[in-house]
Amino acid sequence: MQIVIFKLNDEQFAVETSKVQGISDIMEITKVPKAPVYIKGLINLRGTIISLLDINMILDMGISKEDQNNIIILNMEEEQVAITVDQVDEVLEIKEDIIERVEEQSMNSYVKGVINFRDRVVTLIDINKLLAN
Repeated sequence: MQIVIFKLNDEQFAVETSKVQGISDIMEITKVPKAPVYIKGLINLRGTIISLLDINMILDMGISKEDQNNIIILNMEEEQVAITVDQVDEVLEIKEDIIERVEEQSMNSYVKGVINFRDRVVTLIDINKLLAN
């Protein structure tokens, strides 16, 4: 399985590359009046209008300490959405058996598992469950 690892505040998260359409630098954001607080606005990616979401708000992590200059464009079931992240670290090929499953809790139902590398811990997110809420 291939994953994209990204950073939010001081924590590392990952999504499966099968859900990732692309990675881009920050671009012009059009604000949407009266939109929910987690919607940063809309971006125009090569003629396609995509909702830009603040994943920090969705994950209840508060405001990012850094400028979020990277955007990950995700393929959801019926549309594309984008999330802002502090930084995209790397794309890795991992074996599924190194993913430690976590106890299913209603609050963390979007967490697929935790990947324990020697030097760090990465939380693998089920992006469909996270953004379905």
